[in-house]
Amino acid sequence: MTTRNAAPRLTWRERLTRADVKWTPYALVSPYFILFAGLGLFPMAYTLYASLHSWKLGGPEREFVGFDNYEFLLTTYDRFNWSIVNTLGMFVMATVPQVVCALMVANALNKRLRRPMLWRMLILAPIVTSVVAVGVIFARIWGQEYGMINGALELIGLDPVNWQAGRLSSWLAISSMVDWRWMGYNALIFLAAMQTIPRNLYEAATVDGATPRQQFWKITIPQLKPILIFTVFVSSVGGMTLFVEPMMFSNGNLNGGADGQFQTTAMVLVDILRNHGNYGISAAAGWLLFIVIGIVAAVNFLVVNRIQGNK
Repeated sequence: MTTRNAAPRLTWRERLTRADVKWTPYALVSPYFILFAGLGLFPMAYTLYASLHSWKLGGPEREFVGFDNYEFLLTTYDRFNWSIVNTLGMFVMATVPQVVCALMVANALNKRLRRPMLWRMLILAPIVTSVVAVGVIFARIWGQEYGMINGALELIGLDPVNWQAGRLSSWLAISSMVDWRWMGYNALIFLAAMQTIPRNLYEAATVDGATPRQQFWKITIPQLKPILIFTVFVSSVGGMTLFVEPMMFSNGNLNGGADGQFQTTAMVLVDILRNHGNYGISAAAGWLLFIVIGIVAAVNFLVVNRIQGNK
């Protein structure tokens, strides 16, 4: 009859070492999830609760109304539907030129330049510039009476344009503000990714007779696909939550122009809460905006799967 040897008992030091190896990674990442639960998940759940109630600030006790707030925003409150259109329009007009210009700037910075650190610092200047200062400067650039753009139009014999009055013109002005502010940030992300591409790929392409333009489209762009998708995704989320730029363009007015021609959904959310004092409807607007952002994120996910071949 054979007997199995009992496993040796671990000392307290060995047990502590095992626990340290097993639980230390969880302890190191736990602060993020704790903060996210407290500052992210709980506010979202509380906002969802508020969106299902008629909740006037400083008024009587809140009353459960179900999805009436959502129905009001989608069927009765016209400014909300137009704000979705405005947000999507400015998002498209801001994201596409921003990514294209960032790629061009990153490709230029990836060449051998004198004092490359100086150029990289310069393209980061818009990010550290105060948003208020950016809004004031661009309001002067696109101003109707003394704006630089209208001054240039008058020099070539064209009439000045009231950029705030039209829908497309106001979208163009606000999108240019967003592009100028975030193009350098995306360019540095692209530049960091470009510098990880093996140089022997370019050397082999040069030996085969490929021009710099062909190398850019056949080597650089395919290698940047994951970074491109990430940048488009982040720009999409930022573009769907536009608030400061259009508000500064309208001199602090949450209406987004006389007819709400450039009022974004984030501005509608704050406007309902500040001017109408209805927390329930404002919370419902926030959740509808979250759903729209989720749809945009889902589209980006499908694009990623399409590019990577995961049908």
